[in-house]
Amino acid sequence: MTFIAVQCPHCHSEQSVKRGKTGCGTQRYLCQNTGCAKGRFLLDYRNQGCVPEVKQSLIDMSLNASGIRDTARVLPISTDTVLSELKKKEATLESVNKALLRTLHPDDIRVDIERAGEAEMDEMWSFVGKKKDQRWLWHAIDHHTGAVLAYVFGRRKDEVFLQLKGLLEPFGLTRFYTDHWGAYIRHLDPEVHSPGKRNTQKIERKHLTLRTRIKRLVRKTICFSKTTQMHDIVIGLFVNRYAFGRAV
Repeated sequence: MTFIAVQCPHCHSEQSVKRGKTGCGTQRYLCQNTGCAKGRFLLDYRNQGCVPEVKQSLIDMSLNASGIRDTARVLPISTDTVLSELKKKEATLESVNKALLRTLHPDDIRVDIERAGEAEMDEMWSFVGKKKDQRWLWHAIDHHTGAVLAYVFGRRKDEVFLQLKGLLEPFGLTRFYTDHWGAYIRHLDPEVHSPGKRNTQKIERKHLTLRTRIKRLVRKTICFSKTTQMHDIVIGLFVNRYAFGRAV
């Protein structure tokens, strides 16, 4: 007799027992590890959209220039499954690079900010559904390291910039580099504001990376977001994973 240990795909524990079968006759298992977040699982899925590896792959494809239908064809799963899994990630997204704030010891924040308290700020144009429905990404990066500090979505209006400015307050920034857009001139103190293209090259390069990596942001294309929710989720996932270093 051969004994094969069943490993939980969520916590990788081998403390698993059989727990009945599904309506389709597939064996169901129960993880007895008290630290497991899921508990129940299957080893053989008839619906590929339920496989954990497939769920992770569709997130990866969405952040690497694959559209909803591209992802559905390759995996293969339905477009509804792709949309559903992406929407589940919305609640996990953060608009501020909290990991960067946590790495700074409270006693060292003042010293570090004085050394690297300069930020580049800019807004990037895109649209949802049609070009008249503009959706702008406002974000700020550290001028010296290029690390993304915070981001926000909205129109190209002063109130949206003020939201971004509020998110940046914990960083204690002492210098802002922007273009000559009126919102910056109206709401930034001239003593800490340096408008011009000379010191915003890093954030402009961030724009190129986003348009290259995310299909829906390419300027001349028929691939675009149909809803504001999906537009913000995909870009937010990209920023959270590759800029904030979060496992989303």
